[in-house]
Amino acid sequence: MEGMGAMIKPEFWAGRRVFLTGHTGFKGSWLSLWLTEMGAKVTGMGLAPETTPDLFNVARADSGMTSVIGDIRTADLVLKTMQAAKPDIVIHMAAQPLVRYSYAEPVETYSTNVMGTVHVLEAVRKTPGVRAVVVVTSDKCYQNNNLDRAFLEEDAMGGHDPYSSSKGCAELVTTAYRSSYFSPSDYANHGVAIASARAGNVIGGGDWALDRLIPDVMRAITDGQSVRIRSPQAVRPWQHVLEPLAGYLILAQSLYEQGTDFAEGWNFGPPANEAKPVRWIVEMLVNLWGPQARWTQDEGIHPHEAHLLMLDSTKAHKKLGWRPVWTLEQTLSRIVDWHRAQLAGADMHAYCLEEIKAYNREAAMSA
Repeated sequence: MEGMGAMIKPEFWAGRRVFLTGHTGFKGSWLSLWLTEMGAKVTGMGLAPETTPDLFNVARADSGMTSVIGDIRTADLVLKTMQAAKPDIVIHMAAQPLVRYSYAEPVETYSTNVMGTVHVLEAVRKTPGVRAVVVVTSDKCYQNNNLDRAFLEEDAMGGHDPYSSSKGCAELVTTAYRSSYFSPSDYANHGVAIASARAGNVIGGGDWALDRLIPDVMRAITDGQSVRIRSPQAVRPWQHVLEPLAGYLILAQSLYEQGTDFAEGWNFGPPANEAKPVRWIVEMLVNLWGPQARWTQDEGIHPHEAHLLMLDSTKAHKKLGWRPVWTLEQTLSRIVDWHRAQLAGADMHAYCLEEIKAYNREAAMSA
């Protein structure tokens, strides 16, 4: 179980019915491409992409899947869409994903991240045939007391800001539904295994979200502007988007095939030495892009954000056989290459599929 090259099984996903929320987002678009490439029958539900450009359209992520544009805050629509999809597996990724936006729009943040999760799990309760559910939250779900160590799965939920708090709440909702309706002790009767997944700061080609470091850097560089950085010393567990997605896929397979042994919370983060300050990331990207790229510190007053965030993923290494494949340097180089290709007019659907194939090849080699 030391590697994970053989762990993602395309033959498992071929023909498997998957209900994916948040399929139009950055992570959701990558996962849609990966699932459909393996032959899964994917129904996605999410809001229309909010940026121009956006990965969902640039990479034609809806090719070969059923795409439903809808809001998970609408309970009836979630239920109707899920029941029509008749899924074997549910992966819930739809969210309001930005810390600073949550300060401006706390009601939207809580209604999406908390009640949206309730709506998805309630729909699972009313949809026969679902066997495995992965609820994706965030590394920010933990109560951050600035301890000088990585978070473990059993650490307390919490959150200073509305976003982080809402993700802690989503974890509590997931635990409550598992205890109340999908108890492992009653698995023989209900047949549903539910887990939650917490990833770090996910980066990769095709992220154009506002107010997020890598997209801000790439936008400024490609526009010939100086990158303005808020917190150059803040340390985050950066990882390529395909790393946690691989974890979600392996977790879903394990839930489906082995049930409640895996029905708990899971961290999917990079090694401790890959948690780097914002300044290191920006300088690496600037150097990779070339001499026209530059950055300056934004000296304005900004809302609170945690200085240090790291995840301990030992449990996923040992019990799931999941391990990161790409180093942070490889990840940043791939981001620059991705955006250069997109600016040059490459077919980004094909490019993304090639990146997924490259990831799978290197995962198999490191197994």
